[in-house]
Amino acid sequence: MPASPNIMPIQLTESAAARMRDFLARNPGAPGVRFGIKRTGCSGFGYTIDLAKDVSGEDRVFDIDGVKLVVEAKALPLVDGTRIDYARDGLDAAFVFHNPNATAACGCGESFTVQGRGIVGG
Repeated sequence: MPASPNIMPIQLTESAAARMRDFLARNPGAPGVRFGIKRTGCSGFGYTIDLAKDVSGEDRVFDIDGVKLVVEAKALPLVDGTRIDYARDGLDAAFVFHNPNATAACGCGESFTVQGRGIVGG
């Protein structure tokens, strides 16, 4: 099912797309990379990113720069328009999320708040 016209595309920087393609190349049976959220932290929601184990009727699949990105439909209102980057800082490397819907984030950067959007069960 196509995304609703009010859903902005999720974007991947080249470094994020390359990292995800690497994950997928090492796991050829995976149908894609799952991007989502879960209730956590001081602010309410945290991002999740992992190999998708399957794709259900409740999921939307986006083909972005050769990466199948799987997102649960009920999470889309909270992550639409998010730009996902993969950044290195010294010996550390991690995905970094730039979400235009986030109205606040906790001081540790692990969670975010979105006001005026549908709440996702967790």
